[in-house]
Amino acid sequence: MSETATTRPPLSPTPRSSLTRSKERGRTDRAELDAVLDAGLVCHLGVLLGGSPVVIPTVYGRDGDTLYLHGSTGAGNLRAAMTGDVSLTVTHVDGIVYARSAMHFSMNYRSAVIHGRPVVVTDEDARMHGMRVMVEHTAPGAWADVRSPNKKEMAATLVLALDLTEASVKVRTGGPRDDESDIETGGVWAGVLPMRQVFDPPISAADLDAGVEVPEYVAGRVTDSALVR
Repeated sequence: MSETATTRPPLSPTPRSSLTRSKERGRTDRAELDAVLDAGLVCHLGVLLGGSPVVIPTVYGRDGDTLYLHGSTGAGNLRAAMTGDVSLTVTHVDGIVYARSAMHFSMNYRSAVIHGRPVVVTDEDARMHGMRVMVEHTAPGAWADVRSPNKKEMAATLVLALDLTEASVKVRTGGPRDDESDIETGGVWAGVLPMRQVFDPPISAADLDAGVEVPEYVAGRVTDSALVR
């Protein structure tokens, strides 16, 4: 079980997780780390593969202070993650910041960077728990309806757990930070173009049985429920 918000320690910077630029954007509350991770669907996993850096986009799931990853037992990037430290990132772009000077264009964002060494989950119940966490993160509510992985599928699947102890969170909000001289000169639009992620209406599989309707845990994720058909 995860610790409660009142007992969990704040994020403590390490040499790898310490911010070197725009330190004022750093966050130390673990609840903000949770929020960034929980709002994401894809992370980018950085590993050393054959002596070269490789960054792989992949799905994940969080349970308390543990992040779960999975993939084929034959995947070279996951095997590399088993033998050394990794870096994992999740980023959300909330807006493009238009400034009066090209040097001050920016983005409003929320990002998290995790450092650590994943461990292989070997206990069968724990492996299945990790799979459930990942499915429920991507598709909340679906695990109870779908067939669980069978023994053959699980035998071909590697489940990794990454501790969230060593992490950093960085957030930018607000408008452009223009130089006073550029503000005084004027004549150029400055501001923020907000961005957000939305779900469009679901598209049923072509071979779906007649009468099977879109479940609420899918329909409920569409921004305008009237669009669901």
